[in-house]
Amino acid sequence: QVQLVDSGGGLVQAGGSLRLSCAASGRAFTGYAMGWFRQAPGKEREFVAAITWSGSTYYADSVKGRFTISRDNAKNTVYLQMNSLKPEDTAVYYCAAANTRWYVRESARYDYWGQGTQVTVSS
Repeated sequence: QVQLVDSGGGLVQAGGSLRLSCAASGRAFTGYAMGWFRQAPGKEREFVAAITWSGSTYYADSVKGRFTISRDNAKNTVYLQMNSLKPEDTAVYYCAAANTRWYVRESARYDYWGQGTQVTVSS
């Protein structure tokens, strides 16, 4: 069992930055691929970024070049640095853990989820 706690959301103006954190507890963190997803009102949850156990990273086209996912295995924490934020980035952001060391994009393949943190970008 893995417990995930998301934090770091808030209200920011367009062009600003936020860093989300996801603290994991429970089973060995290093054995899990980690991902960030987001869900805007009235829309389906969508993939944002993922990182494998070895640190390989993957991004949705909509955030590539603006967001950076990273992990600190010593702290059992994954981060999402979000720069150049746009109003369309407004959503609840969720971190997730998949019991695999490899890249996972589909939300259905993730085993554990955080509670979500709200990000609001004003224009």
